[in-house]
Amino acid sequence: MPRPLLLASASPRRRRLLEWAGFRVEVRPATVDESWDGEAPMAHARVLAEKKATTGPSDRVVLAADTVVHRKDRVFGKPRDREDAARILRDLSGAWHEVTTGVCVRSGGHSGSFAITTQVRFRELTGAEITAYLATGEADDKAGAYGIQGRAGVFVAEIEGSWTNVMGLPLEACIEALAACGVVPWA
Repeated sequence: MPRPLLLASASPRRRRLLEWAGFRVEVRPATVDESWDGEAPMAHARVLAEKKATTGPSDRVVLAADTVVHRKDRVFGKPRDREDAARILRDLSGAWHEVTTGVCVRSGGHSGSFAITTQVRFRELTGAEITAYLATGEADDKAGAYGIQGRAGVFVAEIEGSWTNVMGLPLEACIEALAACGVVPWA
């Protein structure tokens, strides 16, 4: 039996998505500097994924990803605290924003990376809704201070693109990239 896919991410959502798609997954989180230096959000997400992919052993198929929430040239990272999370959610309220996930798949000495962007529109949020959501703790470790798969899913009025991308992994594109490396689900 082939060894499981190595996921260079601590994200339980990414692991769940890959397992849901039928992949055997071993988690080995990568630690890299994720600070943003002003580059374009798509390039930033892709570069971070590429850096994370290099932390795994070269004899394994490694998948790494990084998700960036942005609007225009402004990037909304993981909130520093609840006050920062409230500011982010107020900024996203009633507006379109983009969620870009950079992905890198490395197999042996070869690697390929790509970035997928999904458009998301939040409805107008009330101060009470933001306060109640922040009290759940769901926003604490998520780019853009929300998780679409959780209670913040009710904030979304429209989405254009991959829903799984907003969760942190564009599963449809990942399945294709992994198949090109000979890694198929349910094997």
